[in-house]
Amino acid sequence: MKKHLLFLAFIVLGLHTTLAQGTHEYQIVTVIESIVPNGLGRSRMITTNETRDYKEFTSTRTGEDDKRNKSDRGDIRVKGFDETKLLNFYNLGGIRFQNIAANDALVSSKINTMASEGWELAFVNSGVESFGGKGDGNGIYVTRYTFKRKK
Repeated sequence: MKKHLLFLAFIVLGLHTTLAQGTHEYQIVTVIESIVPNGLGRSRMITTNETRDYKEFTSTRTGEDDKRNKSDRGDIRVKGFDETKLLNFYNLGGIRFQNIAANDALVSSKINTMASEGWELAFVNSGVESFGGKGDGNGIYVTRYTFKRKK
């Protein structure tokens, strides 16, 4: 009996270790919607087709020594990505609710496509950047959708 329990404990421990070793991959979809009036802004949905290892562009600083990563910032750029045009929130007449509905339809289409490919929506983060001072008409609304799926 003890041998069976010990064997079962090893199996459970092995499963836990396997699950903890990164059995998922992640994909981020970024939606940038312009809140610049008069249709002057650019709104897009961006999905990368390339990967980068963050370690190649990471520096370690300890105070005593400075081990800076000397890689060129241009190496970080990703040239392979999908760019879906979206409509701006504003035009000459003000807020365009039809544009918002159109953007929602495109983003929903992307989410549904990714779900059909086995991706699960894990996180959504959003924020607005705008000065907001007198007469300010500039800004963007950014939403990041993080998807995950089993490798």
